[in-house]
Amino acid sequence: MRNLNKATPKPAQIKLFDSVEFLDKKVKRQIDLLNGCIESGISLSAALKSAKMTYDDLIYTNNYKPPLRDNRYFTLEDFTERNNNIPVVSFFSGAGGLDLGLEAAGFDHALLIENNPLFCETLKLNRPKWDVCTGDVSNTEEMIEVVSSGINSKSKFNGLFVGGPPCQPFSIAANQRFNKNSKNFKRIGFTHKQNGNLLFDYIALIKHFTPRVFLIENVPGLIDVDGGEQLEKAYRELESCGYTIDQPLILKADAYSIPQQRIRLFIVGNRVNREFQPPKPNHSTLAVGPLFDLPIEDIENHVTRKHSAESILRYMMLNYGGRDKLGRVDRLDPLFPSKTVIAGGTAGGGRSHLHPYIPRTLSVRECARIQTFPDKYVFKGPVARQFTQVGNAVPPILGSQLGYSIIKSFFSSYLVRREPINGGCRAGESRLMKNNQIISIIL
Repeated sequence: MRNLNKATPKPAQIKLFDSVEFLDKKVKRQIDLLNGCIESGISLSAALKSAKMTYDDLIYTNNYKPPLRDNRYFTLEDFTERNNNIPVVSFFSGAGGLDLGLEAAGFDHALLIENNPLFCETLKLNRPKWDVCTGDVSNTEEMIEVVSSGINSKSKFNGLFVGGPPCQPFSIAANQRFNKNSKNFKRIGFTHKQNGNLLFDYIALIKHFTPRVFLIENVPGLIDVDGGEQLEKAYRELESCGYTIDQPLILKADAYSIPQQRIRLFIVGNRVNREFQPPKPNHSTLAVGPLFDLPIEDIENHVTRKHSAESILRYMMLNYGGRDKLGRVDRLDPLFPSKTVIAGGTAGGGRSHLHPYIPRTLSVRECARIQTFPDKYVFKGPVARQFTQVGNAVPPILGSQLGYSIIKSFFSSYLVRREPINGGCRAGESRLMKNNQIISIIL
C-alpha cells in the first residue's frame, strides 16, 4: 500500500567532528598522508591499510553536513499493489528496473527477452520464477517462435508488451564525452549498425502479436533524431494496425518520489481505443541526502573504487555540487535530487558521481539506491558492468507508477481494488510543439 507521507525511520548518522579545530587537524593529516603517497609512490589503498583506515574515513575540506529539510525516502514496497494477473512480455529487459516496477504494479511476467547473457544472469538470480530468454529482437522469425511459446499464442496477446530499445544511439548524454567538433559527437540514431533499427524490430513484433497495450521507453532524444521522421513512421505503422497511440510522454523522475534528476520518454498505445491517463506527479522533489544516512555495510554490490592519492586531493576540495573537471565527476548535494545515474562507457569503466560526505565515487549499491532498486536485488558481473545495468535501468518506483496507470487506463476490469492511497498531486501539464509533434511534459 502506498503512503507517500510516511515518517522516515531514524537513520544511522554519519559521525561529525566536534570542533572546527579538530576538523582542520584531520584535514591537514589527510593532506599530509596523500602528499606522502604521491612523493613515495605508495598506493593510497596500502597507506590507508597501514594506518588502519578505509576510504570512508576520508573527508572533504568542506565537511559541513547541512540539516536536511525533508528526511523522507521511498522504497518499491511503498508502490506495491496486489497481483492482478495481467500478463506482460518484456523486451530489452536489461537488469529489470522497469520489470520490477511492473511486478509491483500487479503485472504477471509471461516472458522476458534480453540479449546480454550477463544481464540475464541478474534477472534469473533475483527472479528465478521468471521465464528469461537470451535472444536477439532483431531476429524476427526466431522471436516470433520464442514469444509464441512463452505466451501460448501465435497472435493477439491480451496483455502488455514493454520494450526500451538501447538508447545510446539517440542519447545526448552518451555523446557528451566527445568534443562537439568531433565526428563522434553526433547522435547516430537509426543509422547505428547494431542498435539503430531495434525500435522497428520491436514494432514488427507488436504488429504480429497485437498486444492489448504496448509501451515504448527511451530517451527524449528519440524525438529529435532524423527530424522526427522515423518516429512519425513508427506512429503510422502502428496506427495502421488499429492502435490508438498517445503523444510522446516525457517524465521527470524527481517528480515521482525518486531522488534523482532523470528524464525518460514513454509512448503508450492500445487497441481498445482508450486514452492513457499518466501517473500524477508530486508537489515537491526529494533530496538524495537521506539515502546516505542509511546503513550499507555488508550489502551486496557495495564495493568502492580504490582512488589514487592525486584523485582524492582533487575531490576533497570540492564544495557540494562542485565538479572535478579532470575526472568529470560531480559531488552530490544532499539537499537536492541526485544528478542522473549513468551507465558508463560501452567498452568498460562504469562512472558514478561523488559521495556527498566522502571524497570518493559512489558504489554500485549507492547508485542502485538512488535508482530505487531494493537492497536485496543483486547485480551480476564485473563492477563496470554492474554500473551499466544500474545506469541503463528505468527506476523501479517510476515503473510501478507507470504500470499502475496503464492498468487503470486499459485493464480496469482486472483491478483487485479500486484506488490506491496516493499523496501525489494532479499533473501540471504544458504543451510543446516540436518537429510537428505535440509532446506532453509532466512537470
